[in-house]
Formats: sequence, structure tokens, C-alpha cells
Amino acid sequence: MSPVLQRAKETLLIEIEGIQGLLDRLDDHFEEAIHLLFACKGKVVVTGMGKSGLIGQKIASTLTSTGTPAIFLHPADSYHGDLGIITDQDVLVAISFSGETQEIVQMLGHIHAIGVPCIGMTGQVNSTLATNSTIHLNISVDKEACPLGLAPTTSTTVTLALGDAMAMCLLEKRNFQAEDFAVFHPGGSLGKKLTITVGDLMSSGERLPLVDENTSVHQTVHELSEKLLGIVMILNSSGQVTGVFTVGDLMRLIEQRIEFLHEPIAKFMTRNPRMVNAEILAAKALHTMQTHSITCLVVGNENKKPVGIVQIYDILRAGVY
Repeated sequence: MSPVLQRAKETLLIEIEGIQGLLDRLDDHFEEAIHLLFACKGKVVVTGMGKSGLIGQKIASTLTSTGTPAIFLHPADSYHGDLGIITDQDVLVAISFSGETQEIVQMLGHIHAIGVPCIGMTGQVNSTLATNSTIHLNISVDKEACPLGLAPTTSTTVTLALGDAMAMCLLEKRNFQAEDFAVFHPGGSLGKKLTITVGDLMSSGERLPLVDENTSVHQTVHELSEKLLGIVMILNSSGQVTGVFTVGDLMRLIEQRIEFLHEPIAKFMTRNPRMVNAEILAAKALHTMQTHSITCLVVGNENKKPVGIVQIYDILRAGVY
């Protein structure tokens, strides 16, 4: 094995061991922290210096996007006017592996004075931050992955993992759903997947190709050509969709016989086509198309009457994939 791969594997193994150690240490203190955060009537203020600060920013971001309002406060900025952002309705999450980071220790007096509970995340259980926190969470590690033992590596991984565990526990307690997640992620492919519905994309109204079951194949082909959707919906006397006739059906019919143009379309249609409603997510409609190797779906109401047609191209053009 090359020295590069050897070092990479050793790094990952050390960090895995660090997370395993964290897993073994989870106890009632973690549960108390979750209850405290869940009961918070204000916001969660996360703070940390250096690498811990970067991890703190990620934790605050994850909390916010999963239903727990949170911000990151840089400890140095707190002494230049930003301490006022913390109110007595908030909870402070302070991260310091040593537990002695000067800028964070200096914040504790103000926090205690206004009655803000503090969740301290440290690697030293007897440190100033640990002993002055409402709840202490132990993020200690046996060793850093850095061969020099200097760069925070395992310790930051463990801290990040613990922050993710906190966010996921709170997400579950809040019964946070995919629809809620979409509210906070309206942009990009993720937002589109969670917000765009079939109704947003389907062809409807005068664009719909519709014929009744007694319409001739000749007239149906005209409708197929006129509406340019590659599909015609066939309706019964009550206006319900009973089948579809596609360009593919036409090609197969031409191959089999030519004496068909004046016969009823109901003889040749695909019966009981797959149908969706306009409110389902476009991503779900795309999955149905991919599963059944089709390129369009009938959009109908609860009475099986047509309201639209959605094509795979409409969904892909919208960025849902």
C-alpha cells in the first residue's frame, strides 16, 4: 500500500474510533440538552473560535434548516457590540475543545447575568466552560488524526457528528417533514424536487388532446397531430378517461394492419392508463414514469376526468431529477 493510502486510511480509522467513543459516551446529559433546546422559546446561539467556530457555523446552519432557529455568534464579535443579540429566551451552545478559550470564558459572566442556559461542548470535563455550563457534553478524543497531534481533526469530526445528532433528534421531536424542509430550501434542484408539483408543469385546458371512445382512428390521429403531445386521452360518455392512444400505438398499428382508420379508437387504445393528480410532487411523477418506462402521464381528478397531461420533458426542463 502506498504511503498516501496508508495515511488516508489511518486518518479515517482514527476518526471512526473517535465517533465510536462519542457513541459509547452518550448519556442522560445529551437527552437533557435536547429537551432544553426543544423547549427554547427564542433561538439557539452557537459560538466557537477557530476550527470550533467553523464547526459551530455548520451546526447552526443544520439546526436552522431542520426547524430549530439558530445563529452563529463569533466570540470575538460578542465584545464589540454583538452580545446584545443574545436574549433571556435563547440557549447558548458554546464549543471549545480545551474548555478554556478566553473569548468564550469571558462570555459566561454575561450569559449567567441574563439567565441564559449554556450547553458547553468540551473535551476537558474539568475545564472552566464544562464546570460553568448548564449541561456539559463531552467531545473528548483519544487522539487527533493529525500525525503531529496538532491540527484539530478527530475532535472537530466528533463535534460535528454530535451537532448533527442534536439536529436530527430535534427534527424528529418537531415532527419536521420534507414539506417543511422545502420551505427553507426553495432554490436549486433540492427545492424544486420538494416544491414543484405536477400541476405546475402539466399541459391543460385547450392544449389537451381529447376524443371520445367512438371517435375514428383517423380523427384521433388528427388530434394527435394537432396537439403535439404524443398522446390522446380517450373519454367515455361521462367524460372519464378510459384509455390513451399514443404515437407508439399508432406506429404499432400501422405495422400490423392498414384497414383501421375508420374504426372506433376504443378498439386500439391502451386501457386504464396510469393517472396522477395535479397535487403530487413532480419528482414522484418522474419516478412513476421511470419505473414503468413511459414518457407522459394523464393528470386526472378524483372522478377520473382529465385536467392535464405531464410529460417527462416538462419535469426535466424544470430541473426536477
